[in-house]
Amino acid sequence: MSLLTATALLAVPALAVPAAGAPADTNAGSSSSRAAEPDTAALAGDLAKQTITWGTCEFPSVTSGEETLKRLLATPGLACATVKVPRDWHNPRDGHTIDLRVSKTATADPGAGYQGIALVNPGGPGGEGLPWGAAMAMRSPELAKHYDFIGFDPRGVGQSTHAPCKLPAEIPVLKTEEDLQRLFADSCRANELTKYITTEQTAYDMDFIRVLLGEDRTSYVGYSYGTWLGTWYAATFPSRVHRMLLDSSTDVAEKSLQRTWDLQAPSRDRAFQEQLLPYIARHDDVYGLGTDPLEVRRKWEEAGGSRGILAQIFTAWLILPAMYDTTKYADAALAVEYVVKAAEQMPKPSSPAEAETTVRAVFDDILDSGKVSDRAFVEEARSNALTVLPKITGTLADRVPTGTDASNGEFDATFDLIRCQDGQWNQDPAYWKAQQEKLDREAPFIAPLMKDSWLPMCAFVKTDNRMPKVDPRTFPKVMVLQDELDIATAYEGALDSARRLPGAKMISVDNEGSHGVFPYTTTCVDNPVFDYFLTGAMPQDKYTACQALPLPGEDEVYEAGGSVGKKGTIKIRMVTRDVRLANKLVRDLLRGQVIDPITGRPIPQ
Repeated sequence: MSLLTATALLAVPALAVPAAGAPADTNAGSSSSRAAEPDTAALAGDLAKQTITWGTCEFPSVTSGEETLKRLLATPGLACATVKVPRDWHNPRDGHTIDLRVSKTATADPGAGYQGIALVNPGGPGGEGLPWGAAMAMRSPELAKHYDFIGFDPRGVGQSTHAPCKLPAEIPVLKTEEDLQRLFADSCRANELTKYITTEQTAYDMDFIRVLLGEDRTSYVGYSYGTWLGTWYAATFPSRVHRMLLDSSTDVAEKSLQRTWDLQAPSRDRAFQEQLLPYIARHDDVYGLGTDPLEVRRKWEEAGGSRGILAQIFTAWLILPAMYDTTKYADAALAVEYVVKAAEQMPKPSSPAEAETTVRAVFDDILDSGKVSDRAFVEEARSNALTVLPKITGTLADRVPTGTDASNGEFDATFDLIRCQDGQWNQDPAYWKAQQEKLDREAPFIAPLMKDSWLPMCAFVKTDNRMPKVDPRTFPKVMVLQDELDIATAYEGALDSARRLPGAKMISVDNEGSHGVFPYTTTCVDNPVFDYFLTGAMPQDKYTACQALPLPGEDEVYEAGGSVGKKGTIKIRMVTRDVRLANKLVRDLLRGQVIDPITGRPIPQ
């Protein structure tokens, strides 16, 4: 199990609540284009006549606090139901069905200009979407007056039918990473349902939800991987789309999700060097690591960087989550400070057991420092870190799910099932080994955390699936939102999506690094979304750049990364000047050195 398993997901960080007459339909498709689309009502047969029994909702995936959960459950008209859909939309009458759990709200005021329903997906792949209908109503009351939001757990996820992978009764001897990933792929193929856990099948499910709710069209809000799902739906059912927001976009113009993942690692090094370290340097009075970002980086690397177990734990569970949500930057900065201090002041751990003792001690020091901004965030990081620590200090066999992770030999791999089966990934392990070696040179901040995940399960999954081609004559006009320094869906991929989706308009947020944009609470970002969803009107220019909000404890926005060009796009390089300098610093420090696997520091020769 990789340290990055939890933080590599393409999903918004957590459910949180930030502080007219019906318009003409600019996205409506013609009857001829609709005739060429799949008819899910006809395909489903008698399932289209099923009686839906609505009842109370339970959202066990919501972990952001009791108050948030109470507000979600108090959403007007909130109800949940289980509906049956064909297991295979290519053979819907074969007698096999699966269950989907769906939630609905009733927030819209018919007299205020009812716009219909809007489905919501938070990303993943494998993110639980059931609470997100209510969440969108809370997050955007401006839209909730006009839309009833619909949440759902996609097939394989949450309270919908699962497709667990089944380990063999006897685990073979695992000698290489290739052996381990083949084991995972073979275990997933053992379940007949595996082949149906794809974005294509979920796109059909989404349209069938529309049918069951009696709606002619649906709007959609998709975050992260949800942008891939939304584009697949729009390419398959273009005339059924009313409005569509693609927030923090994957590269939907590619044949698979591989490029989106290829861009993740270097984008994390970029954000670390271009935004987090300058933030720490600007607050030397708090963190005491110097006023030059490169000097802060030097101290981090001399302390072992992210090569040692201690720093890997704090990177995976504090620094990266804060880079997904820059309102947590102050606590990410504390993690950098205390990793450096631990290397200077505490005994060097010489074994996994001692490493655990050190991890506990450093977390205690951070929590007792009086400088923690979000105590619940740091305490959750400590809990996650201590849970995963035994796995990352073990052997290949220790990464095979056991105990509560794999009851009766079963484990969940929905994340991989979807991303691997949505288009063919490179099948050559040598390619992936070369990619990791490239990252060792060009992304030395994040590369050490990927030492046990350089080879994806996707390298052993063959598929013929591919997103339908976008037809410029029928594809609906969609809106793309993107932050400049997003570490999950890199700006470059979102820009390519906006360029290649006909009629798309893109809003970028310069100097922002969070993953997930809307609602952003600035008029530059949010008002175009409101106008689009309420009237269909889109910005005149294809690209619009907005300014970020200040980082925690600051009252101005500092330039980071690239700059806004004349056409409204952000001009940025993946390997910027500062990243090149940092990479050279790391190479110079480690040249000819042998690295201690526990501390990450060079061993004196």
